[in-house]
Amino acid sequence: MSQVPRVFSYRLVRDYGFAPNPFHGICTLGTCKPQIRKAAQVGDIIVGCGSVGLKRPERLIFAMRVCEKLSFQQYWEDERFRVKRPDLYTSESMAYGDNIYHLVNDAWVQEDSHHSHADGRINQANLGRDTSSNNVLIGSDFVYWGNNAVAIPNQLRNFGGEDLYPPPRGCRSKFSENFRAEVVSWFESLPLRGYRSRPASWP
Repeated sequence: MSQVPRVFSYRLVRDYGFAPNPFHGICTLGTCKPQIRKAAQVGDIIVGCGSVGLKRPERLIFAMRVCEKLSFQQYWEDERFRVKRPDLYTSESMAYGDNIYHLVNDAWVQEDSHHSHADGRINQANLGRDTSSNNVLIGSDFVYWGNNAVAIPNQLRNFGGEDLYPPPRGCRSKFSENFRAEVVSWFESLPLRGYRSRPASWP
């Protein structure tokens, strides 16, 4: 069985620092993209690309290596990630906290957040989609370019006919072992890490 990590790439149509959440020194994917949150394992690489809607097509918003995979309840209860719980009144970065789901009497609670209704009521559509995968991906090794999205390297656009840039919907994850190794090599060679710029959708 191949030891080369899997690579998942997808397009972001909105980037508020919610999914992914790149704040407080760690990148987390705790909402949206349930298929990726379910399939990705520790060691895999997640790449989020820009889109026409973001006015950043064919560019990179973030890249992260999965270092942990937690359930929503584990994420909620872990003291390390209390800072990721949303607070709509202190700062923009806190307002877009993604630590919003936990169980009370076996029922999901959705905290007042970017995924609830404006008046704080539960948004059932978001709750249903988000909790269809009870997984949160944690990435301590990441780069978040956000508003300063960078071009996808040429070698990852046409590598024997393979392209890191995904289709408009869904994600791309069926890459050859050689291509995945190329992505891993590129990721590990990046000179800078962490939060590099504010989210692209912020005013």
